[in-house]
Amino acid sequence: MAAVKKQAENSRYVGDVKNLKRNGFGIYVYPNSYFRYEGEWSMGEKHGHGKLLMKDGSYYEGEFSHGEIEGNGSRYWAKTGDCYSGQFTGGELHGFGVMQRANGERYEGQFSSGQRDGHGSLVDKDGQTYEGSFYQNKRHGEGQMRYRNGDQYEGGWLLDQKQGHGVMRCGDGSVYEGQWRNNLFNGQGMMIHTSGVTYEGLWMNGRPLGGTSKMVIEGGDVLEVFQESPFCVEVRLQTEEGEKTTGESGRVLQISAGIRMPDLSPTSSASLLKMAKDIKENAIQTPFGFQVVSYPLMERAFESSRGPAAPPTPAVAAVGAKSGSVAEADSSLLEGEWESGSRSDGPALGGGRAATPSYLDGLSAGQEESCTPWSANRRAEEDQVKFQDLMLAPPPADFILFQLDELDKKNTKKPPSKGPGDNNPDRRPSMGSCLTGNPKKVSLEGKSMRPGEYAVMVKDVTSPPFLGQALPTAFALLRVLPAKMKKKSQTDKTEKTKPDKTI
Repeated sequence: MAAVKKQAENSRYVGDVKNLKRNGFGIYVYPNSYFRYEGEWSMGEKHGHGKLLMKDGSYYEGEFSHGEIEGNGSRYWAKTGDCYSGQFTGGELHGFGVMQRANGERYEGQFSSGQRDGHGSLVDKDGQTYEGSFYQNKRHGEGQMRYRNGDQYEGGWLLDQKQGHGVMRCGDGSVYEGQWRNNLFNGQGMMIHTSGVTYEGLWMNGRPLGGTSKMVIEGGDVLEVFQESPFCVEVRLQTEEGEKTTGESGRVLQISAGIRMPDLSPTSSASLLKMAKDIKENAIQTPFGFQVVSYPLMERAFESSRGPAAPPTPAVAAVGAKSGSVAEADSSLLEGEWESGSRSDGPALGGGRAATPSYLDGLSAGQEESCTPWSANRRAEEDQVKFQDLMLAPPPADFILFQLDELDKKNTKKPPSKGPGDNNPDRRPSMGSCLTGNPKKVSLEGKSMRPGEYAVMVKDVTSPPFLGQALPTAFALLRVLPAKMKKKSQTDKTEKTKPDKTI
């Protein structure tokens, strides 16, 4: 009976035999027909070089020792398309090897019991690379990671997450060096942002602990200034709790002004009401209960030893700026570039003209080219920014908002009596430049800014935004008082300081 069994077993083997044992080269098909071995044998055991094939197309080819996969070899998995070439121990991936997966991932380095373990280099399916220490298939220990977006990290890892001390060099030029936890900035660290903002201090969950959350204009919500008098706006950066910002510097803040939208009477002409509605669609909402339209702001110039200074040059101001925006001084002002009158993103507000008249519209071509624009942008030093020697500019000659006000007053007057031959009852008086494009009809050139309520707005224009988030815009109500009040006040002081005359 034993002889028959031995004969049946031998019928599944074709090859060399010694002492009735497989020895030398031979092919053996296992009883379950799933495995097939082709290679060297020694005293009935797979030993030497051979190839073990599986019915699904998978295989191992390499070294065998006393029946076990041991040494160098190659393994292919038909189900996944993955392949490995390297060292084996006890049939498992162990030692140095290269694993190439069908999804494009490639690992070259140390293995232990079938897992990445030790030093290695990994290129993932997205083309990102990691070189460093691994533990149980995860990045663990010290390593360097290069991301697809250009970011590079070098430092500590814990089970596939950045942890401990590390340096991140972002593709946009930003650099962070400090402590990490769960892939986020956490602990003591310093960031130099590509926008020029720097922060050094404590971080928690990826955000500065004590970083800026809001801006506050010093002096309260209401500022008062006399006509044609300069003023200063000081902005403080604060945390969410209202405390002083510490460790941060370099934000770029932009200041602008807006004038209160007039309330036209219901009896105004339909044309004026339509124009007012068009302007209001692009007005800026303030926290003071009214809307404003951008108004030109400028900086007072001083004379120097070289001679008289150039006349004050206002910031860019657009009557029809896009909804929700403050008076736009283009970020290119930081480089000193400006193209006057080039913006035309607002709707036309009358006369076929785009609603972007700047203060320079009233200048001649030669004067416009010779003007150097004032930059409305300032960088923060620690927790503050100062805008000094600011002035509201005289209204431009074609400032539509003032024209609406002038024309509304004109229309509320008694209509002129009909002259001879004037038999058209629907005829209306001329509406001036805002409808006809004729600036001589209604001209405001040369007038001072009017007393009344304006708004000062300070916007965070740091580009790109620090940590992807800009600060909320800060507002202050600016009340412009008539110049005669200032003169009267000065006269009163002079009278009080005059010595008494005795006769």
